[in-house]
Amino acid sequence: MNFNNLKLYRKQNGYTQEQVAEKLGVSRQAVAKWERGESVPDIENVIALADMYEVTVDSLVRNMTSLEDKRSDKKHMFGVTRVNDKGQITLPKKCRDIFGIKTGDALLLLGDEDRGIAVVKISEIFDK
Repeated sequence: MNFNNLKLYRKQNGYTQEQVAEKLGVSRQAVAKWERGESVPDIENVIALADMYEVTVDSLVRNMTSLEDKRSDKKHMFGVTRVNDKGQITLPKKCRDIFGIKTGDALLLLGDEDRGIAVVKISEIFDK
């Protein structure tokens, strides 16, 4: 099992290692060891972490980098982002770089209630 995402989720949620440790009833050192890969949390703590970060257990234990490596050249997993209180998201730098998205670009948002949301860069249409 690989818990590379623990630090990412902790920081995204604005928690310190001390706060996570307190919520789980473990030591800060235990949280630090989990994040460094020196040990792994037991299943009860994995479930508690997933609940705390509002993610699936699967997303905690899978290595997103290894998932990225298994995909074809043109398919990408850029990681996790959160919607802020204004309904905004931040696109990861790698995503912006690959798709050439810059400040001021127009993006079309499409939605299918069964399949999810798609974002399509359409700046070229407006630039002509």
